[in-house]
Amino acid sequence: MIPEIEAFLLCETPPAWIEQALQHPEELLIDHANCEKKAAGTALTLMFRYAEKEDLQQKMSRLAREELRHFEQVTAIMKKRGIKYRQLSASEYAKRLHQHARIQEPGRLIDTLIIGAFIEARSCERFYRLLPHLDEELGKFYQSLLKSEARHFEDYLKLAQQYSKEPIEERVAFFAEQERQAIFTADATFRFHSGVPAL
Repeated sequence: MIPEIEAFLLCETPPAWIEQALQHPEELLIDHANCEKKAAGTALTLMFRYAEKEDLQQKMSRLAREELRHFEQVTAIMKKRGIKYRQLSASEYAKRLHQHARIQEPGRLIDTLIIGAFIEARSCERFYRLLPHLDEELGKFYQSLLKSEARHFEDYLKLAQQYSKEPIEERVAFFAEQERQAIFTADATFRFHSGVPAL
């Protein structure tokens, strides 16, 4: 596990989620593809919303390209396995974080970037936790994603620090606890970022 991400997150993915992921390999890949597409969309939204912020423009442009490339790679694996891409309902994970974001600027931007860091960090952690349980092809692919997801996490966090006029540690700690709660909230539907399985 990448040490910075392990230190950033307050908890590991529960074993019950790993078990559920292995029972839903099709949904795992489809929702993974959805997550990559949504991540690219988030980056592009930030580029349009904050056009005056040069560093954000450059980092989000690169991030969007990488996320779309990952989308293409996931859907290529799905095609090889006879899995058709389709729409799935979104998990509640991101909503559980975004509901706490501030509305007024610059708080809105800072919180959005911090939330982005947590989403990327959790994605990286889940790829890592799944690795020992996957077939060779999928395992190699998920291993290859660890570095880019970790870099995305770092980019979001650095941008939050750069654009905040005050230290961000308090907001990071606040969202770390919200993220932990989201991971341990029971979800009836399995998704890549869903919480623990509902009994």
